[in-house]
Amino acid sequence: MNKTKTRYNLDNRIDYGIILPVMVLSLMGLAALFVALNHNPMIDDLWTPMLKQVLWILIGVAAVVVLMQFDSKTLWKMTPIFYAFGLALMTSLIWFHDKALAVMTGSKNWINIAGLTIQPSELMKIAFILMLAYVVTQHNSEHEHTIKNDFILIGKLVLTILPVGILLKFQQDFGTMLVYVAILGGVFLMSGITWRIVLPVIGIFLVLAAITIYLVTTDSGRDFLYAAGVKQYQLLRIDSWLDPFHDSSGKSFQQAQALVAIGSGGLLGKGFNVSEVDVPVRESDMIFTVIGENFGFIGGCLMILMYFFLIYRMIRVCFDTNNEFYAYIATGTIMMILFHVFENIGANIGLLPLTGIPLPFVSQGGSSLLGNLIGVGIILSMKFQKQDYK
Repeated sequence: MNKTKTRYNLDNRIDYGIILPVMVLSLMGLAALFVALNHNPMIDDLWTPMLKQVLWILIGVAAVVVLMQFDSKTLWKMTPIFYAFGLALMTSLIWFHDKALAVMTGSKNWINIAGLTIQPSELMKIAFILMLAYVVTQHNSEHEHTIKNDFILIGKLVLTILPVGILLKFQQDFGTMLVYVAILGGVFLMSGITWRIVLPVIGIFLVLAAITIYLVTTDSGRDFLYAAGVKQYQLLRIDSWLDPFHDSSGKSFQQAQALVAIGSGGLLGKGFNVSEVDVPVRESDMIFTVIGENFGFIGGCLMILMYFFLIYRMIRVCFDTNNEFYAYIATGTIMMILFHVFENIGANIGLLPLTGIPLPFVSQGGSSLLGNLIGVGIILSMKFQKQDYK
């Protein structure tokens, strides 16, 4: 009887509604990765990258199990340490980045350790989420929400993202910076800051978006961007987004081929392990094209449905917890995964420019996979610990 009761209590503390979609997405990712690698003429050894992906999943699962043992007090104490360590790891890229990948991609994002390529900015996302939650929770516990105090909080949030932004500027990684801004935006909206400040801030962002569109679509604007340090390859991505077929055999080849591959899958797809359309970097940034070509519109919708279900379950956690620190962590994690999905799939189907952002739990890449699983582990710990949780 006691064993049955213990198992019942344990099952109640594990949110299978979060675990299930993560498992399904990871399996879909392995299947899509197999197809992408199997039909890549540049890949001589199929199984080594496949086994590396499986290894990263196992490491991520182990991290989830460990993090589920962390209560909010432990996370609170460790947050400044995680944040400082993440900044130190990103700073190390100034001297120890993988030079071969930097030449190939134009970004100094990776460290090569014993054959494993690690992207510190992916792991830093979790430390950044924790630090934002730490800053907002501490501020709100000490100050009432007045105009003055809210501006002080905004200043603290800016100081939290500032060193990350500087380091990402060095790495020439604009796409990842957008993720950090999305995370900051989500926590900002949930932080309790008065709408008398929030609405003007939203207005400023809309104005900046309009200015950005002007800069990237006019010759004078582009001259200004070049002078400001924007790289030509970044603007070429904008050109490929605006008109994917304007140079389909050259600069916009990747975007054009992605649309052809997804469209060729039709309603039900061509079947597993079929790759008749050549799409560069298909195993990572463009892996949704494999889903579209092999499993068609139905397969793509199934994958998106899994993401929606995962986000829904995470939102439930966010609303059910009575712990303010947990609530902001959940908000940041939701924004991180949601923005990744929105940007990656949007870029694959031509709605958004290509930014090199991976698809969570699906794209090849150990750092991204581990970072997302760590985020899931922290979310699961909120219910597992049953501390200040409804």
